Amino acid sequence: MSLRVYNTLTREKEPFETIEPGKVSMYLCGPTVYKPAHIGHMVGPVIFDTVKRYLSYCGYDVTFVINITDVDDKLINKATELGMEVKALAEQMTEDYFDNLNLMGVDSIDHFPYATDYINDMQEMIQGLIDKGHAYPLNGDVYFNVTSDEDYGKLSGRSVDAMMAGTRVEANDSKNNPADFALWKGSKEGEPAWESPWGPGRPGWHIECSVMSCKLLGESIDIHGGGLDLMFPHHENELAQSESSSDKPFVRYWMHNGLMQSGKNTGKVGGGHDKHGDKSETSQDDQIANKLAGSAGAESVKTAVFAHHHPEVVRFFLLSTHYRSPIDFSMENISNTEKSMEGFYRMFETFERVTGASFYALESPTKREKTTDLANLPDESKASLTELRDRFLEAMDDDFNSGGGIGMLFEMRRVLNGFISQNKLDESCSDEQKSQLTTMATLFKELSNLIGVFRKPVEKSSGADDEFVEGLMQLILDIRLQAREDKNWGVADKIRDALNELKVEIEDGKDGVRWSRG
Repeated sequence: MSLRVYNTLTREKEPFETIEPGKVSMYLCGPTVYKPAHIGHMVGPVIFDTVKRYLSYCGYDVTFVINITDVDDKLINKATELGMEVKALAEQMTEDYFDNLNLMGVDSIDHFPYATDYINDMQEMIQGLIDKGHAYPLNGDVYFNVTSDEDYGKLSGRSVDAMMAGTRVEANDSKNNPADFALWKGSKEGEPAWESPWGPGRPGWHIECSVMSCKLLGESIDIHGGGLDLMFPHHENELAQSESSSDKPFVRYWMHNGLMQSGKNTGKVGGGHDKHGDKSETSQDDQIANKLAGSAGAESVKTAVFAHHHPEVVRFFLLSTHYRSPIDFSMENISNTEKSMEGFYRMFETFERVTGASFYALESPTKREKTTDLANLPDESKASLTELRDRFLEAMDDDFNSGGGIGMLFEMRRVLNGFISQNKLDESCSDEQKSQLTTMATLFKELSNLIGVFRKPVEKSSGADDEFVEGLMQLILDIRLQAREDKNWGVADKIRDALNELKVEIEDGKDGVRWSRG
């Protein structure tokens, strides 16, 4: 199956064909850095980091850009509220954003352009739009004339008339049309401002992305990503002004990810579109969603989520559904993801015990045409893993279906564990079996790397509670061991069964007894 990508512009899955053979230009709208990063800020970068990983694996040379909006009304208002300089607040929040991306394993981004570094380029594009009759100055502002673009609305499917009737736009009664949007905004006293032909001011939000994308990737790019909530007005306006400026197609594939939702809330988590019901009765998840969105103390993703769950678990959770589907945020769902991942960590520990090598140190192929050679495997294992690899790649070829790919990782875990169990490798393992198990683990690592998980060991906490649990479990296992030595099988079995009911699994191996939470 060849790679197919759903294009929001055409509402169809299309064969993936790039503007320049072998190369991909990809732009993702980044944050306005006026408050700490929330989990909603992590969704797009995690998804498109995975997209880049897969495209690179398929042999493409990918250039990936995420912008930083460091001048905006929200940023100005927040800085005023905090008594800070806009620049200082933007720098502080940008560092927080970068730190969270690093924690989430998002490290494939090539450029982080700052809007304030491209003010002159924005003014040039705005003047060009004025010269071509697509924009007009008005009392220190400059507006894009939506009626000058005959196919304005083609991305969102909205007509100009409908937008004028039902869309909140900048309030200015003198505009040619209510739906006309600002390319340049005259600054008020005390606000950040840059000199321009139309007076001191700052760029509008939409023109920033058009210019930064054009300067770093060219007038036509392959992929433009972002949350579904950005399709209108932001992406619609980007599309209109970019194509009006260059007279070229702006984006080949528009990719929009589904929004993170919390329980019964229908809006997105982490932005201005959250729709909460009766505030007098909110669940724990709703309260956390409020914090993530900034409406209850602007708590960051670090304190609201990472304090409870490792970032790798959160990444795995975000990618467990197809990127175009809504993400059902709840602490229970993330906890369930964490429990399901324990089986992978146990498999890595078993691999190390059996082979004497670390799973994380394995060198796996990074290109599709050089995939792991399974020739040394027994026929049954080779057939099973070949099929699962094919199904993994088919899922990713089908519009980057990471959820389907993750499903294949669970199936591969079952095959690896079955190989270990059936051959009793925990008791005795030949050099040939070690080689075979290493081949199987290498294939697993090759594919899991494309999801961006299991790349390095997850540090386990070592707090007082953990020490208490470890000590208590050791006492229980010692009692069970004594019962077995005394041939008191009834007591030994009762302990084992009681632990199983508590979802604590125990394994009797040649090196002693191990336990883990199921």
